[in-house]
Amino acid sequence: MGKAKESTSTRDNPDVFRIFIASDNHLGYMERDGVRGEDSFVTFEEIMKLAREHEVDFVLLGGDLFHDNKPSRKTLYRTTEIFRKYCMGDRPVRFDLLSDMDKNFPANHGRVNYMDENYNVDLPVFIVHGNHDDPAGDGSLSALDLLAANNLINYFGRSDSVEDIEIYPILLRKGATKLGIYGLGNIRDERLHRTFS
Repeated sequence: MGKAKESTSTRDNPDVFRIFIASDNHLGYMERDGVRGEDSFVTFEEIMKLAREHEVDFVLLGGDLFHDNKPSRKTLYRTTEIFRKYCMGDRPVRFDLLSDMDKNFPANHGRVNYMDENYNVDLPVFIVHGNHDDPAGDGSLSALDLLAANNLINYFGRSDSVEDIEIYPILLRKGATKLGIYGLGNIRDERLHRTFS
């Protein structure tokens, strides 16, 4: 299978966002299976490798990064390894964040990871949770909260209030182009029913 030809004018255009979108990675799926146990990690690493090779501005993950709400330590370790391998580096981030970080990224302590001077994030990842990795239990936390607290991802789209669902778009600018990303993580049907009743 041949590689798709990429327009150099798109790659070099200072006004064009280059975004790699993926979802439903289900990391940890069948991890104890001797034959298929590594499949989800191999696939996710390929996604991140392609994002790096194509010099995208950021990766947008649309939920279900993990297969289980409480992924195993092995799954968390492998996921952390992959993010560290492909998201850290010295390449400059070529876009600006225009929106209120406190509203967009409460799980990241009100900041995007690539603006933290203590980390060299050069491939930002923005992610919402899906139905497999939604916040639950004590403190209503998810595994994504752990990754965000360690500055590996930018977790957004979480609604903690049952009475009022508010969505704050991530507003970005690259050159003359402005982009709004709206995201809402999975909300269980019974919770939505209570919200709209």
